[in-house]
Amino acid sequence: MVKPLSEDAIANKFVITEEDSNGVLKKITFKNDKDFNFAYDVIDELAKKCPNKLAMLHISNKKEERRFTFQDISEYSSKTANYFKSLGIRKGDKVMLVLKRHYQYWFCMMALHKIGAVAIPASNLLVEQDYEYRFQAAEVRYIIATDSEHVPDAIDTADKVVHMLKEKIIVGESREGWHNFDEEMEGFSNVFERPLTEEERTHGDDISVMMFTSGTTIHAKLTAHNFRYPLGHYVTARYWHQVDPNGLHLTVSDTGWAKAMWGKLYGQWFCEAALFVYDFDSFSAKEILQMVEKYHITTFCAPPTMYRVMIRMNLSEFDLSSIQHVTTAGEALNAEVFHQFKKATGHMIYEGYGQTETTMVLGTIYGDEPKSGSMGKPNPLYDVAVMRRDGSMCEVGEPGEIVIRTADGAPNGLFIGYYNDEQKTKQQWYDGYYHTGDQARWDEDGYLWYEGRIDDLIKASGYRVGPFEIESELMKLPFVLECAVTSVPDKTRGQAIKASIVLTKGALATEKLKKEVFSYINKNLASYKRPRLVEFVKDLPKTTSGKIKRVEIRNHDWTIE
Repeated sequence: MVKPLSEDAIANKFVITEEDSNGVLKKITFKNDKDFNFAYDVIDELAKKCPNKLAMLHISNKKEERRFTFQDISEYSSKTANYFKSLGIRKGDKVMLVLKRHYQYWFCMMALHKIGAVAIPASNLLVEQDYEYRFQAAEVRYIIATDSEHVPDAIDTADKVVHMLKEKIIVGESREGWHNFDEEMEGFSNVFERPLTEEERTHGDDISVMMFTSGTTIHAKLTAHNFRYPLGHYVTARYWHQVDPNGLHLTVSDTGWAKAMWGKLYGQWFCEAALFVYDFDSFSAKEILQMVEKYHITTFCAPPTMYRVMIRMNLSEFDLSSIQHVTTAGEALNAEVFHQFKKATGHMIYEGYGQTETTMVLGTIYGDEPKSGSMGKPNPLYDVAVMRRDGSMCEVGEPGEIVIRTADGAPNGLFIGYYNDEQKTKQQWYDGYYHTGDQARWDEDGYLWYEGRIDDLIKASGYRVGPFEIESELMKLPFVLECAVTSVPDKTRGQAIKASIVLTKGALATEKLKKEVFSYINKNLASYKRPRLVEFVKDLPKTTSGKIKRVEIRNHDWTIE
């Protein structure tokens, strides 16, 4: 349930909520947000209010524990801000962060907010060409990066091509041509006063964060968010994650993904809860569950991919009794995963939906009962509709595009546009609506059910078929770890349906097993929804944030044809 906030909660200065008698959120608005700056208005104020309260428990890849209070975060961010200014970073400068889950990421984010520079988080999985594109698209002038793996080499190679970086700062081992963050930052003052001059002070409308989309269908777009963006995550943390101000929240996400903004930063600290961060090198569901047990995690959020792995494990081996609430986002959650996880743990998974362009738009927030396979209901912050192609609104049960009404103004949390790309912005934001590109349908209770990306829809035998429903059915087979449904050319139907299946450990990709899949399909799917082709694959192509790239499978199949 939603934990009560104290009367002197920092959020009370900025948030106005209307709840019913059961504490269910009905409306949310904001005040005092004209010049809102999360670093000053939340972190520095928490450092004054509760200096010794735990803000983050950080576990390194070597299992080293570090505990940071809100006073620590405030002071280290000020030291970092002073350090960055000494290197020439000023308000409006574009600064890329490639820091995995290093604790220095949180110092840097708050420092850049204090200066008024634009933070651009990025994944450590990027390669040289990715950096070249991103440096130019975002006009990056400074970069702070991890020393691990190929990251510094890729950055140096890209910089030799585009020649855009003024300074490079490394976290970890020293490197020629780079400043060493840990060695140099410590020498600076832990006091950084809020600027008063117009040249340096920030306003709510100024750009604070820019993030590249995960690019499941096209080249990554660059979303721009203003300083009021963190306010939109209040609902995310309080009513969806249901964080405990005296607990520990764990969101499994790299800091280079937008999901980190949802679960590893703004909303949780706004609700005065502590973050749990494990800076692992490679993902292990077993290790994550051991951390939950050892450190008594109270609220937990992970992508569907992780839950798909977990339900194939013996969860009774772990003591998960500390967990109060469980959530997921990133892509649609299959109903079978929901049921199996509940059966094993007793917890229902509360789903959330949003994009890099938004905060949580839809979800099962406090007061809503999860329906397995549903995206949930609209966040009261957003005015959501489901639209036909002609601009009219869909009836209950009729698939259409999820759109957000913005005719009366965009809510805090919605992006302000694609940076330096008015054309792309207008392609998705016009006539008073932001168009998500995702298809769904209402049910009679006001819940939305995912159909798929518009680009992923398949037109076979005159029917428009969404991949998610078929994938969810296939996930019920005990030997299916994950799958992707796409189209392939068909001379008779125009398009036919193909299922690419990753098998669980120990399952053998035999013709006998393939026949079992087809037998199941024929019994459980309408004829026009049945895959005509089944392929067993070792893995599925994914974005750096773990979303399945159906477009890559589709393009390959259509090209070879």
